[in-house]
Amino acid sequence: MTVSYTLKVAEARFGGFSGLLLRWRGSIYKLLYKEFLLFIALYALLSITYRLLLTQEQRHVYAQVARYCNRSADLIPLSFVLGFYVTLVVNRWWAQYTSIPLPDQLMCVISASVHGVDERGRLLRRTLIRYANLASVLVLRSVSTRVLKRFPTMEHVVDAGFMSQEERKKFESLKSDFNKYWVPCVWFTNLAARARKDGRIRDDIALCLLLEELNKYRAKCSMLFHYDWISIPLVYTQVVTIAVYSFFGLSLVGRQFVEPEAGAAKAREPLGWPALGDLDMYVPLTTLLQFFFYAGWLKVAEQIINPFGEDDDDFETNQLIDRNLQVSLLSVDDMYQNLPPAEKDQYWDEDSALPPYTVATVAESLRPSFLGSTFNLRMSDDPEQSLQVEASPGPARPVTAAQTPLLGRFLGAGAPSPAISLRNFGRVRGAPRTPHLLRFRAEEGGDLEAADRIEEEASGSGDETQEP
Repeated sequence: MTVSYTLKVAEARFGGFSGLLLRWRGSIYKLLYKEFLLFIALYALLSITYRLLLTQEQRHVYAQVARYCNRSADLIPLSFVLGFYVTLVVNRWWAQYTSIPLPDQLMCVISASVHGVDERGRLLRRTLIRYANLASVLVLRSVSTRVLKRFPTMEHVVDAGFMSQEERKKFESLKSDFNKYWVPCVWFTNLAARARKDGRIRDDIALCLLLEELNKYRAKCSMLFHYDWISIPLVYTQVVTIAVYSFFGLSLVGRQFVEPEAGAAKAREPLGWPALGDLDMYVPLTTLLQFFFYAGWLKVAEQIINPFGEDDDDFETNQLIDRNLQVSLLSVDDMYQNLPPAEKDQYWDEDSALPPYTVATVAESLRPSFLGSTFNLRMSDDPEQSLQVEASPGPARPVTAAQTPLLGRFLGAGAPSPAISLRNFGRVRGAPRTPHLLRFRAEEGGDLEAADRIEEEASGSGDETQEP
């Protein structure tokens, strides 16, 4: 069963995740404890052999090998390879969950499109949604070990009510070398076309909408099947596994506490210092933590790379089948044309609806509503910044500092414009071009003198560009 702890982390608080560390089901301890104990046993075996069974010369050779293994382990890009692989596996895991077909949209369209309160109308609606559920059961039998154990043969599918004996004979009479999970979808389309011909579906638009929803449902079944078919390339999984195992294989030897190098000991003797090496700890805490993190990372990928198994965090496919069948039949049968009476709501005569708050949530009503990130932006007090202008059609020319008041404050009214055209690098040939002027939109109370002044300065800057 999927381990859910959403309620435990609903609020961020001090030590919020600490309470999750004591859980066993679905935990990293349950996944990793066997490999962890094996690593500790091998490390202890090598440590005892080095300390008690080897001669002094053999210890010296072993120390050289240990230093070589320690340097070699650092050359493996374990964090990069393992991190990228786990990210890929997690994205694939969530994509597989979103590919599980759910009949919620389809059952609503069936209930709204297939009409008839008589037995024939009820039979059509129930049969259509049963075909959809049958398609999901067939594809889940192909990818999920839990579903296959529940329905090991087609006879079990018939006994569960997803298929009749006649439908089973039709299904088995179709000869195909490929998976036939799509057959109920074809039955669905043929039955929907018959319902349209009989007038149970009143127009082609409703039939088109019904078939569109079915195609979406079938596409999810197909995507789920292809996720099971096309795995992450085996070579990538092998590279990651070899990288992790080789790293900790080298760490078993390289992280042993051995005698210091001879050169380091001799360098300390002239100073009168004792020849000290690393702190000799019988339990390598940092190495064990490193194994716990990296090997645990790999075990996470191992668990969720196929979420249709029987691990603690694998998808509850059998419960999804039960839920889908019950909800869909309830929607198209018991709820068909079974509506509560329409009546006025309690805010009928009010201008604005404001549902009440409880004492625990009334403080939220005092907060102002969000109106946009620029709602409280303080605009410039300069009235010239609020003047409306429009560009008249004509050849484009660089805008001068005089035409932009804000830029003119930094460059001065007569400063040349920073906008440079390629024509400025050569002499202008032919008749001078008429400068492109900005025409101010006439408004009541507008600053006409400012507009005339800007036009004069613009015409003056245009004269300066003419050839002498």
